[in-house]
Amino acid sequence: MLYVVLFFTFFSLFLYVLLGGADFGAGIVELFSPKKDRKLNRDTIYKVMGPVWEANHIWLIILIVILWIAFPVYFNIIIIYLHIPLTLVLLGITMRGVAFIFRHYDAVVGESQVWYNRIFRISSLITPIFLGMCFGTLISGEIVITDDYSEVSFVDIFMRPWLNLFTFLTGLFYAALCAFLASTLLIGETSGEVRKIYSKKSAFYTVAVVITGGLLLFYGFLNKMVFVQDFLANAYSLSAISLSALLLIPLWKAIKEQHSLLTRFYAGLQILLVLFAAVHTHFPNLIITTTGEVNMMDETAPDSVIRVLGYSLIIGGAIILPGLFHLMKSFNMIRLPSQISKEEQE
Repeated sequence: MLYVVLFFTFFSLFLYVLLGGADFGAGIVELFSPKKDRKLNRDTIYKVMGPVWEANHIWLIILIVILWIAFPVYFNIIIIYLHIPLTLVLLGITMRGVAFIFRHYDAVVGESQVWYNRIFRISSLITPIFLGMCFGTLISGEIVITDDYSEVSFVDIFMRPWLNLFTFLTGLFYAALCAFLASTLLIGETSGEVRKIYSKKSAFYTVAVVITGGLLLFYGFLNKMVFVQDFLANAYSLSAISLSALLLIPLWKAIKEQHSLLTRFYAGLQILLVLFAAVHTHFPNLIITTTGEVNMMDETAPDSVIRVLGYSLIIGGAIILPGLFHLMKSFNMIRLPSQISKEEQE
């Protein structure tokens, strides 16, 4: 049953990166769009994201609950040593959600709309950066775990591990990934000249992902960071990244042809490959500290707890996943190939 729990752990992570990332990315795309296109972006984003934006955070909640119940030691390290960036993430999610709602249901004119738009766009960028920085901190080898707090300062324990160039590059990489996902998704939600706009944006953010990812690995390699060195020495991780890079060729072709189904398929597959490469490199030692690595499988919950959690996840998944599929299909976020072909013919 432990393998069932692990499956749902990483499945929830994948869906949050994919769906939540596309959600954050929509605001990033709007932020960096020309002023003349911002109203178009705003209307398109609301049409696509409005009905399902709250559902995206279900996967983050599930992930947190699984870590809390099944892997308490791992969870405690994350919550204690990353409480500052995680608090900023929660503030960003809250401010973004409030701004998203009020800029559509509050007065459509006036000074308040200016602030709602600014808050939505800026928090859409900052939040995924801090999320990426949290992951970068876990693998950076900078976390200080000690029993003697007289030898270390507050800055050494709670600030320096997440506030450095490596974690910032990790945050930029995830933000670029979010923008890439959103612009790719929006290709299939538009038509005509508008679709050409999002095709160009998708191609641009694809390049941004490649550049930020390359800078991240280059910086880690120059500074002899354990995770990056192990990543470059791991055949499976390198194979996954290489395959993801090769998929850029058919992806760019699909973007150029404005093929909505193929662009989504290739984008989703690339996210899966990138996550696999990142997790497989050090699994189950997914936290690297100044004194060593922390095994995620050490001191897991008792077998009885894992068993109940596993059955709960299976039952919950059987209920949630079909409902989510129906919700997204109802609002055209998921389309069958026959449906897309019919729309393109029209």
